[in-house]
Amino acid sequence: MGKNNMAEHPSELKSVAAVATNLELPSKLRIDALEAIGRIGTHEALLALLDIAGNDKLIRQEREIAIKQAREIIKSGH
Repeated sequence: MGKNNMAEHPSELKSVAAVATNLELPSKLRIDALEAIGRIGTHEALLALLDIAGNDKLIRQEREIAIKQAREIIKSGH
């Protein structure tokens, strides 16, 4: 329970994931998007984070945050 409403709308998850990988945006906004995906906490959010973590165009810090957020979803049992 306690999942963000975005979990009910896969297109919104895709939109936030698009922000997280948009290299034209400042890193701070991409990191905020990664953390928002982590808060969703669904299996789909986990897959999105793992996909983002594999994007070698992002800076290392962003990829590490994606992995950290994915790890938290796994720990929570989703």
